Amino acid sequence: MTRTLVLGGTTEASTLARALADSGADAVFSYAGRTAKPVPQPLPMRLGGFGGIVGLRAYLRENDISHVVDATHPFAAQMSRNALQACAEAGVAICTFERPPWQAEAGDTWCHVPDMAGAVAALPQQAARVFLAIGKQNLAPFAAKPQHHYLLRLVDAPAGDLQLPDCTVELARGPFDPAGDLALLRRHRISHIVAKNAGGTGAVAKLTAARALGLPIIMIDRPRLPARRVLGSLAEVLAWLSHVSDA
Repeated sequence: MTRTLVLGGTTEASTLARALADSGADAVFSYAGRTAKPVPQPLPMRLGGFGGIVGLRAYLRENDISHVVDATHPFAAQMSRNALQACAEAGVAICTFERPPWQAEAGDTWCHVPDMAGAVAALPQQAARVFLAIGKQNLAPFAAKPQHHYLLRLVDAPAGDLQLPDCTVELARGPFDPAGDLALLRRHRISHIVAKNAGGTGAVAKLTAARALGLPIIMIDRPRLPARRVLGSLAEVLAWLSHVSDA
């Protein structure tokens, strides 16, 4: 029997959840619990972390999970590493459902950096107006350059100190459109953008808007992960789940 755990948080995860629910599959959808009101799913849901590798391994065994689909955000590297290790120890098959990264197009001005520290270093010394399109988990390093004004776009209102001396917060949930992001960049007089190379369509609008305005983007490359089975389409994931003996 196949019982699937979907590690969610992306559009791909939601698409998979709908397909599994429609087929009557035995599956559970897990959210990390980073947002106050996660998007409801048509599968039984659980919220919050597992307690590292040990906790996830115990969950897999206690709930008779046979397959795990890691459809977390491409930058949720620690969760992905934990899932790979826990599945290996529990003897559970795992695949990654991952969208391809964005690629620069004609008219783009991208500066590739490997991590947040690289993004901070790539910002200019002179005061600038920076759209930090990186969520709220990794803001502290940017306090090292307090001369900049930072624009943040968050799903939930921040509960505490954002650690940035000069910033503006806009609350919004994607997907976003180019016209709206063009207006956003103009309204806040943005001169630079810092973005994670998340890929997909939900947040690509800011790249289109930046291209139209000729704005530079500091693009944080995806973290490196161990070798794993990576599938890029819903059809591939469903085919993998249906071939239990091949997993």
